[in-house]
Amino acid sequence: MKQAIILVEPMLDEIEARLDESYDVHRLGLERDRARIEAKPQAIRAVVTGGGTGLSREWFDRLAALGLVAINGVGTDKVDLELARSRGIHVSTTPGVLADDVADMGMALILGVLRRVTEGDRFMRRGDWASGGKPALGASLKGRRLGILGLGQIGRALGRRAETFGMRISYWNRSVCDGQEAWKKFGSPVELAAACDVLAVCVAATPQTEKIVGRDVLAALGPSGLLVNVARGSVVDEDALIAALKGGVIAGAGLDVFVNEPKIRSEFMALDNVLLSPHQGSATVETRRAMGEIVLANLAAYFAGATPPTSVP
Repeated sequence: MKQAIILVEPMLDEIEARLDESYDVHRLGLERDRARIEAKPQAIRAVVTGGGTGLSREWFDRLAALGLVAINGVGTDKVDLELARSRGIHVSTTPGVLADDVADMGMALILGVLRRVTEGDRFMRRGDWASGGKPALGASLKGRRLGILGLGQIGRALGRRAETFGMRISYWNRSVCDGQEAWKKFGSPVELAAACDVLAVCVAATPQTEKIVGRDVLAALGPSGLLVNVARGSVVDEDALIAALKGGVIAGAGLDVFVNEPKIRSEFMALDNVLLSPHQGSATVETRRAMGEIVLANLAAYFAGATPPTSVP
């Protein structure tokens, strides 16, 4: 008999097909499958979920036989790790395969905002160019100062890419970073923001980093500064950000992540100085395939009685 698992978010079709081949998959988005879960919650031994969704405490309480939460992503902020440890439940992630694509998205947002890509698209679609209008000038990346908030794998990958565009890199990180002597380190997020033109947020979401980008950081970034966020929505104070975008405290923003996504705040939709992306940092076929392979490997190891290879300590 196949082991029963819950699939919280859709994955690539080819990965889901392999899940169906090996397991009795209960898809949380299907009403009939939710009914099956309600009927036999004790049969569920593993949950596959996304980093932005995680698994609520309520589900931990309902699934008495739960032994693995396999996250299709690298963020663990939506899973109560202490609760999982106290119950002997493994929590696994998909590290090492998505940093490049997320960094690419960071560069896309930087380019999109500085070169006014979406403004140009709207300009063309309105017919303004054909009727004699002149598009607004963008800004060059060369010589711009990029501050990276959080120098993990994604932050380092973004910095390397930005260097090829001629940007000057500096950073703030919670811990000591070796091997980045060419990049200037600042002692606080505020000091970093004051010394850069573009602030890229790559920091991990933890209780300590919640709303780390607040009013003080945005004020330090200044009226010509740009904010780019490819981390988590929770690390930015959205009230402060919206006020800063409306009031000219900063010039603009490029955002791939939000609080309460996908139901993001309506104020963002009305702002012309923000470029919005629906959490697409790792959303390439190649990376989602690699992430899916890691999820499959973690499930196989757990059901074989071994520790999932990418379990969080």
